[in-house]
Amino acid sequence: MKLVMGTSGRHPLVGVLRLGRPSDIWFKPALSVVGAVAPPNLALLLLGRLDLAMYTMAGSLCALYAHNRPYAARARTLAWVALGMLGGLATALVAASLTSSAVVLVTVGAVLAAVQKTLCDATRIGPPGNVVLTFISSAALFAPQSFVQIPGHVGLAATAAAWAWLVGMAPGLLRPHGPERRATAAALHAAAAYVETGGTGGTDATSTPTTGDQRARAHATAALHAARQALQSAGRSGRASETRRALGRLVVRADVALAAPADADPERLRTWARQVRGTRPVPDLDDLADIGTERTSPSDPLWRRLVPLAPLALRTTLGCALAGYASLALGIGRPYWAMVTAACLYQADLTLTWGRGVQRVIGNLLGVLLFAALVPLAHTGEIALVVCCLALNFGAEALISRNYWLGSVCVTPMALLITEFAGFQEPGRLITERVMDTLVGALVGLVAAVAVPDRRWQRVVRAERSGPRTLAATGRSQGPRPDQRTGDTTEGVRP
Repeated sequence: MKLVMGTSGRHPLVGVLRLGRPSDIWFKPALSVVGAVAPPNLALLLLGRLDLAMYTMAGSLCALYAHNRPYAARARTLAWVALGMLGGLATALVAASLTSSAVVLVTVGAVLAAVQKTLCDATRIGPPGNVVLTFISSAALFAPQSFVQIPGHVGLAATAAAWAWLVGMAPGLLRPHGPERRATAAALHAAAAYVETGGTGGTDATSTPTTGDQRARAHATAALHAARQALQSAGRSGRASETRRALGRLVVRADVALAAPADADPERLRTWARQVRGTRPVPDLDDLADIGTERTSPSDPLWRRLVPLAPLALRTTLGCALAGYASLALGIGRPYWAMVTAACLYQADLTLTWGRGVQRVIGNLLGVLLFAALVPLAHTGEIALVVCCLALNFGAEALISRNYWLGSVCVTPMALLITEFAGFQEPGRLITERVMDTLVGALVGLVAAVAVPDRRWQRVVRAERSGPRTLAATGRSQGPRPDQRTGDTTEGVRP
């Protein structure tokens, strides 16, 4: 319990389980995943082949990614996610067709989980990160498979992934600059909130910053960083670049307000933020320099970003493998649930990892209760089963941005119902296995986190916690926190 006392005071679980405000765009991933999952599942239902839904679900879940990215960057990200998902799925299916040894399959799954975690962190793919990919590949390892079936099953996943790509890109037809507009509006609102503190979040000797002031400063700095990143990753094309240049000038205004809050007008900043949202013309402050002239420093090559993540890869491999072996030793029929639980735990430091473990366990325990309540309805027919899964998909995405455990309450029964696409099963056994795998995966995953610490991220986190005034004084963004860099936020379905 000491692990979380430093961040949560006398009641450590309160901070871990506290509900936050929902994401501004919570409905976008919620509607997207339903739009991506429903047509393939309904088509299989009409064809009487709902047993193949596991493969179409693999492709459909790609729609969970990249909702905060400008559409040019989103197109590339979704394509890479789809390729990564197909690669992991194909590898798992080949392994399942070549051997029936559960120990070998768990080992393959642990290595795949480590590769997926490391690549997602190195590329900063964003939520839901590696966990959806690990869920897909781990489940496929334990699906009965013959080699001749693999092309058809991967083809189904690829078709669903292509549909998910279209679903993810479709909003761009109506609001081609929506993500950049939202990021700019968020930066303006955050700058206005900091200005109203009187600018005491810095290290001015004449002021005494409070924790709230420092938090406002840090929030504004992060929002400015996100807005710059969005504008710089959006690309340039004709009229679109004119809109982005106007947005860039507003970001400069927010930056100036952060540097000189005494001279800024928070109401004007908020007025600009309201004008930016939606499809109204962007205020064009042509007296300011174009942010498009700024350039970020070239990013390191992928291999150079992978090298520092070696401890993370080792920790993920060890945690997932031991969780799977422990599940097998206990005679549980689905060791991949324990493996996925271990894979989802690893955050920037041990405190955050412990918190995620608590959230996972509580969310899953409540989720199996929801499954017990829903299973009589789901067992009335295949149509009811599909509808329940769609409703849980929506609920998971709608709730998970408030706290990971709350989304897990919907994710858990959804994962249990997916196992019934091939045929209804005895609910009591499913519930028992899920609970045991969750507890085993969380416990073993935490042991692996302690055994293989990530010293590099620990140094970064300690520096950020001990030096907020230094960050405020520089006024420069150092990028997202380590847990944000790796995509381990609370957004996104986590099976």
